[in-house]
Amino acid sequence: MSNAAAPAPSRIQRLKTWISRETTGGVLLIGAAFLALLWANSPWRESYQTLSDTVIGPAMIGPIDVHLDLALTAWAADGLLAIFFFVVGVELKHEFVAGSLRNPKEAGVPMIAAVGGMVIPAAIYVGALFLFGDTGALHGWAIPTATDIAFAVGVLAIFGRGLPAAIRTFLLTLAVVDDLLAIVVIAIFYTSEIHWLSLLGTLVCVGLFWWHVRSRKPRWFILLPLAVVAWVLMHASGVHATIAGVLLGFTVPAIAMHGEAKSRTAQYEQRIKPLSSGFALPVFAFFAAGVSLVDGEGPGAVIGQPVVAAIAAGLVLGKLLGVLGTTALVTRITPLRLPDGIGVRDLLPVGFLAGIGFTVSLLISELSFDGSEHTDGAKIAILGASVLAAVLGGMSLRWDARRARTADMNLDGRADVISEYIGDAKDRESH
Repeated sequence: MSNAAAPAPSRIQRLKTWISRETTGGVLLIGAAFLALLWANSPWRESYQTLSDTVIGPAMIGPIDVHLDLALTAWAADGLLAIFFFVVGVELKHEFVAGSLRNPKEAGVPMIAAVGGMVIPAAIYVGALFLFGDTGALHGWAIPTATDIAFAVGVLAIFGRGLPAAIRTFLLTLAVVDDLLAIVVIAIFYTSEIHWLSLLGTLVCVGLFWWHVRSRKPRWFILLPLAVVAWVLMHASGVHATIAGVLLGFTVPAIAMHGEAKSRTAQYEQRIKPLSSGFALPVFAFFAAGVSLVDGEGPGAVIGQPVVAAIAAGLVLGKLLGVLGTTALVTRITPLRLPDGIGVRDLLPVGFLAGIGFTVSLLISELSFDGSEHTDGAKIAILGASVLAAVLGGMSLRWDARRARTADMNLDGRADVISEYIGDAKDRESH
């Protein structure tokens, strides 16, 4: 047996590992959003707006009208987020085939909690707008239903050390189902007109991608052009272009094949996630979060909009009530139980973390209002509520970690078997 030490990772490998960490992703998101807010409210705010409105890309490719002459903000929302949604699609495929969603009985509680965590915030949002008499913003009902996986799991990785790792799995399952439902919502409710020929072309490209990604040696110079053409055609179809990323991610096999040691979902996530976490998401946050509070009637006019209170209440209060209430109801009236090591009290921080909307909420706000009078208020509400939810989640995690735990936290009549705790491994925060 050889005793030779494994070669030390290169600087690029170490950088990729660092960027892929859940804590790093959350910091980069917050940093980019904070920089955008500072710039958009500085004496140089006109340069930020000029940069955001800069149009690049072709309107025509030969005789074909492709409508790719987009502002940088649109490229960030439609283009860069497709990379993020590809990673989401790969993660969803892995979870359904080989992960936490492969056994519906075990995943039942967090899956149902995810549904409750979307219905209640939407109901609170709609109720608040009717209460305040601002029914013109009802189209944004889906804004407080989203959960940002990267941000939420990053907070859990920092403040949840010492708690059972099953809490992380519960949060991941909830957030993954939340993302899946958010994708369905975007595809159904935020698509005004469908060009069926372009959509058919997208599906053909996705089918070719599916065929090649399962071959013995898939080549990037074949997969990348197929992905780009699928995105262009999806953009032309009228369905939001990020859906192409999800469909492509779903085609990646989640079971190891052709003698490989790891599944291709694991390989592709490892390769693409640094680009998603380190570039695509921060750049999107930078262009999406730049809300000016000093122009117009001032910050009071923006913060005082009914849509601000509706979104904030939906994210912070609605998510908490939806997750906790649904879980308590399901575990009381059905045979479904929480996983070993998790009690209902552990879902208090999970409920707060689910209220970190950020990325997907910002995307839905742009689709809902598209530069209307509600846009700035919606973004401020998302940023403020997400930060508040993160703070409350972090505080409740530390409170939960300090409390004594019983032998049967999930109350299923059997002693809990806990094999792993958050923070046990040195690289626990790597995803």
